[in-house]
Formats: sequence, C-alpha cells, structure tokens
Amino acid sequence: MPEFDKDLRSIQEARDLSTQAFAAWKIWSHASQEQVDRVCAAMSAAALAAAERLGTMAHEETGYGFSEHKKLKNEFAARNVWESIKDEKTVGVIHHDPAMRIYDIAWPVGVVAGLTPSTNPTSTVIYKILVAVKARDAIIIAPHPSAAKCSYEAARIMAQAAEANGAPPGLIACMQNISLQGTQELMRHKYVALILATGGTPMVKAAHSTGKPAYGVGPGNVPAYVDRSADIQKAAKYIVSSKSFDCSTICASEQAVVADKPIAGQLAQLMQQEGAYFTNEHETHLLRNLLFHPDGSMNTATVGKPATYVAALAGFDVPQGTRVLVTRLKKTGKEEPLSREKLTTTLAWYEEDGWEAGCDRCIELIMFGGRGHSLIIHATNPDVIMAFGLEKPVFRIVVNAMGTLGAIGLTTGVMPSLTLGAGGVGGSITGDNVTTRHLYNIKRLAYELSAPPAAAMVPGQPDPGPSPKEIEQTVRSVVEEILNLR
Repeated sequence: MPEFDKDLRSIQEARDLSTQAFAAWKIWSHASQEQVDRVCAAMSAAALAAAERLGTMAHEETGYGFSEHKKLKNEFAARNVWESIKDEKTVGVIHHDPAMRIYDIAWPVGVVAGLTPSTNPTSTVIYKILVAVKARDAIIIAPHPSAAKCSYEAARIMAQAAEANGAPPGLIACMQNISLQGTQELMRHKYVALILATGGTPMVKAAHSTGKPAYGVGPGNVPAYVDRSADIQKAAKYIVSSKSFDCSTICASEQAVVADKPIAGQLAQLMQQEGAYFTNEHETHLLRNLLFHPDGSMNTATVGKPATYVAALAGFDVPQGTRVLVTRLKKTGKEEPLSREKLTTTLAWYEEDGWEAGCDRCIELIMFGGRGHSLIIHATNPDVIMAFGLEKPVFRIVVNAMGTLGAIGLTTGVMPSLTLGAGGVGGSITGDNVTTRHLYNIKRLAYELSAPPAAAMVPGQPDPGPSPKEIEQTVRSVVEEILNLR
C-alpha cells in the first residue's frame, strides 16, 4: 500500500466520515423523541463520568490552563448543557398556535461540521455533540491540531454511549488526521449541511467563506466596568477568580477592568489581596513585547499560562501566589497591544471618572476587538446597569457575576453554551448562546385563516394589443414586401 501524505489522508478521512455521517443521519432523522433523549442522556452521563480524565488529557496535551478547571468545564458541558435542553421537543410538532392555526414541525439540519478550539478542546466537543444529536443531526468534529487526541477521546466516549443506546454508527465522528486541507474538505463536502465553528478569527472566516450556513464565533475583548455603587469586595474577588480560571482560556473572560475613579484605589487593593499583581511601567512594557508580535498577533507561548509563568517568561519576578498580572493603561487600540484580547492571565486596567466615561472606554475596547461579544458590569445602581444594557454593542451584559462562568450560563440564566454568538455587529448570524434550537429548522403547517380577497378570485384582464391572427397577417405582409423587393 502506498504511504499517502498527511494532507491527502486528512482529505480522504473527511470524505469518508462525511459519507458515513450522512448515511447515519438518514436513519437518525427518523428517530423518535424518546430515542433521541435516551441517547443524549447516555452521552451526558458518559461524558460526566469521564470529565476528570478528559480534563487531565486536555491539560497535558495542550499545556493550557489547569486540569481541575478543565474538569469543571467538562462537567458544565455534560451536565448543564444537557439539563438546559433535555425537556426541549425536537421531534415532530414542537409548537401549535390554535389562534393562528399553525403547527411548527422540527426538521433536522443534517450533517454538522463542528470545529473546536485548543483552549476548550474536550468541553466544546461534549457540548457540540449533545446539541447536535438532540436536534437529530449527525456531527463530525474537526479538532484543533494541538488538541487532536483529547478531542477525539471525548468524541469516542460519546459515540460509544450513543451507539450502545441505539444511535446508528457514524452519527458521531471526529477527525484524527488533522490538516488545513482536510478541515476545508470537511466544511465544503456536499453532505455537510452546516458549520459550527468556535475558535480564532481565521478559522471563523474560513467557515463563513465556504458558502454554507455557518455559526462562526470568534474572539471577545470583554471589559469589566466597576461602578462606585458596586460591592467592591465582591467585584475584586470575582474579577481575579474569573480571569485566572483555567488561565483565561474562555473567550468571555475579563480582558480589562474599567474602574470608576472614586473606588479605583480600594478596588486595586482588594484585588491585590485576591492575588492580583499590578506591574510597574517597565514590567508592563516587557509584557507588551511578550504577549503580542509586531503584527498584532498573539504569542501562543503565553496562551493559557499561569501568571507566575508569564511573568518569568517576560523577565520579572512576582510574589508567590500571584494569579493575575494587572497592567495600568491609558490608551486603547492598535497603539496599545495590551488593550487586545489576551488568552492568558494578564488584565488591562483603566480608571475613568463616572459611569459615562467608563461607558465610553468600554465601547472603545469592544469596538477594538470584541464587537458583539460580552461585557461585565459590577454595580447596584439600576439606572447605570440599564444604561450599559441599552448602549453597549454586545449581546451578553453580565451583572455582578464572573464573566467567565456567567456568560456561558453556569452562574446566570443565559443558555448554557460554549459557543457565544456575536450578532451581526460581530460578524455572526446570531447573538445568542448557540444551542440545540439553532441546529434544527422549523417547518410550518399553516391552515387558512380567512377567505382570499374577492379581487384575487377574478380572472385578470389580458393586456390590450394585437390578436394572434393580426400578428400573423402583419408578419405575412412584411415577408411579402421583402420578397417583392428582390
């Protein structure tokens, strides 16, 4: 047998898995609600049981974050996501409006290509498989190359549980030969109906460029505004804990604190007690050069790393127990690299006098790199909170909660999800937390509500003009005239 190159093996694998998934989907698209729920419940239980092992695998393979935090994310994906959708009807008639005489009928999309990131490689796989299979779709995971093994293992565990409970083989699959060409082949394959992409901007753009329906969700640049009316101690604790959770590998993590000037000193002091280290100007400059390349791209060597590691890599020491590095900034935009999204334990810090100025600074940060994503506000003044809700170009405004766990729906009432839509302003087709309801279509069975207007029942009047016989006579006369001229 000839030994094919990696890209060729990857392309062939994408084709084979797509064909198998399509065949399995044709069977699964006729599954009953009871069958769907039994399979999903079994997958949820299997993923929950493997949450710790998968978390360890993810940490060891990628080198990102902490195993125990990845375990928590796996548990969230297996338990909270499932609990949020388990009672949702996804088969047959899912809604009836007697007044409008309309029946809504769920119809699966087909085969979903699920692109997953290296930062949340197992939890995102668990979540995507659950929401897709619940919608009676097939799904093929295309993992990030640096997380291929742990992502495959998560998919394998869920596929095994699904098939043991009646799902057809091939319904759930994960690529093992990872290459750019193979992923592109998967996204463009004729049997793939929809792309669910979570990750960096280039990958999301690639998904949208295929011409297929795609939920593409990229980076956020989430500011956390702390108002003078806030519970300052709670805000300090939440911000440090959220930013350091799994070393800031969730896109909803706080990227900058915008502190209201009268409480900025107190907030800084309380954050220091929680493990924040405020860098001096020299250390800030070292971080500026370390975290980003001259073209603005992120230095991946710093992604998902503890604060002590990042400081050492930059070339300065921090006290033992430091959880977050805080850099005091005055500018926002390309001229200040640290005002970008930082998928690591470094946090920007701004001070503004009054909520209006804080609002403006937050908008600058959002427009620079987080359009449509999320914002955190710590305040008790309802007028200030509502003003932020009304004015910010984001689709999640999380109030007095951790950004990381609040925006994904673990500690707030938003839909549990690991793919957070950024809406039209952010280049996404939805601003929702993407879930099962985004992965099936709805047919509508509509009865007549009223008789058609009388005018619609009357035959239309033909346009005035020559009759066919008159046209024939005209043509004959023209032909004869031409012949007579010869």
